[in-house]
Amino acid sequence: MKKIGILFGMEDTFPWAVIDRINQKGKGKYIAEPVRIGEVSNHKQYEYAVIIDRISQDVPFYRAYLKNAALTGTAVINNPFWWSADEKYFNYTLTQHLGIPTPKTILIPSHERPTDTTDKSFRNLEMMNWDAIFNALGFPFYMKPYSGGGWKNVYKITSPEDFFKSYAETGQLVMTLQENIDFTEYYRCYGLGNGKVHIMPYEPRNPHHLRYSANFNTSDQMKKTITDLVRKINTALGYDFNTCEFAVRDGIPYAIDFGNPAPDAEYNSVGAENFEWIVENAASYAIERAEKQEFGKTNLTWGSFMRGAVADTNF
Repeated sequence: MKKIGILFGMEDTFPWAVIDRINQKGKGKYIAEPVRIGEVSNHKQYEYAVIIDRISQDVPFYRAYLKNAALTGTAVINNPFWWSADEKYFNYTLTQHLGIPTPKTILIPSHERPTDTTDKSFRNLEMMNWDAIFNALGFPFYMKPYSGGGWKNVYKITSPEDFFKSYAETGQLVMTLQENIDFTEYYRCYGLGNGKVHIMPYEPRNPHHLRYSANFNTSDQMKKTITDLVRKINTALGYDFNTCEFAVRDGIPYAIDFGNPAPDAEYNSVGAENFEWIVENAASYAIERAEKQEFGKTNLTWGSFMRGAVADTNF
């Protein structure tokens, strides 16, 4: 018997539904439950074959626990080491490198100096040529954190005056400026590490509770293209459980947001059909990972970008 743990916080529907589904499908060979964390010791062998992580991005203590569990052989979904290192601006650069259509994106320094720094800390930093940046992106464009999610601190910028006013509100956040994609279709897609992809028409301009109420006329070719892009992105990043968002302009899907390793899966948000798909497939994937898992070995997923890195062994 192998145990599969779900580590979660404020969610009320998805974790319990996945636990119930794993227990139904596991037939006593695989048992799912909420993760219980007491003493965290570097001498301890952890009991879970698999842990689905839904909360460690908000709780550093949990992230440290998951890294230790992974070292003893727990298959953590998603890899806590890569999740700690990943950020959205790097992802935009990676997709551009992979030939995936990506909006033009520019990284800018934080408006305020980080705590415990001085002017001397920025002697390598040149003054930003704001006019050149505005000309490169055109108005409107979006400003959002280089690392983050949940549509937090996202601004639609319509003029230089609007930019400087909004930029002043961002404090010590490092921001990106991104070309606006005036889209005719928009999709949010679940992607799992076994290659399963679920495409959801999505309307980000609607109120939050109506964003999955979009009726785009999606061609079979568009579905195939987006499915291939989701698999390519998740393979490169090594995410077992992710959502990728695409804005379609002139028939071309642009990768807009695709580093979401704890994606929204709540029933009242995604709706009954999407909820059923992610519960069934997440449960099946967790069991697949448990079948292959071996204690004492590394059971984490690493992206092709990391696997292709060449280590310098000439010490």
